[in-house]
Amino acid sequence: MDDYSIIVKPLITEQGMHFANAKGAYSFEVNKKANKAQIRNAVEKIYGVKVHKVRTANRKGKYRRRGRATGMTPSWKKAVVYLEPDYHIDLF
Repeated sequence: MDDYSIIVKPLITEQGMHFANAKGAYSFEVNKKANKAQIRNAVEKIYGVKVHKVRTANRKGKYRRRGRATGMTPSWKKAVVYLEPDYHIDLF
């Protein structure tokens, strides 16, 4: 897998920005098949930072309704990347 296909997009939320400032933890939506080592290498190459640790979680899709029709949102994988203290990522 290519580094740019591993990292789908950064997750920019209020809670995510708080964790980035307080703990140096950044969240990303990643490819479902990517493992922690691949995520670590991709973030280090794309953003030029040193990664301390990676935590991942598989997020299950939710049921949604539009009138009588029901469906599900897609499932996805989330990665929280903790950086070494001297590094940071500018997401804006």
